[in-house]
Amino acid sequence: MPKLTQDQLAERWHMSPRTLEQWRWLGKGPRFLKIGARVLYDEGVIEAFEEAQVCQNTCGPISGEGV
Repeated sequence: MPKLTQDQLAERWHMSPRTLEQWRWLGKGPRFLKIGARVLYDEGVIEAFEEAQVCQNTCGPISGEGV
């Protein structure tokens, strides 16, 4: 699977790269690969994370089947 940089993912999600940095520090957000100072996100992991965030209302992500 292709890998995305922090800047590429931030652009995809229309957010600041700094937000992704904070999420990593807090242990939130998608899993990532860190090699030295370089951070990469696997596109498959990103797609799974996005799917888990699908909401039907403002109470939060949909749980279980029936999506």
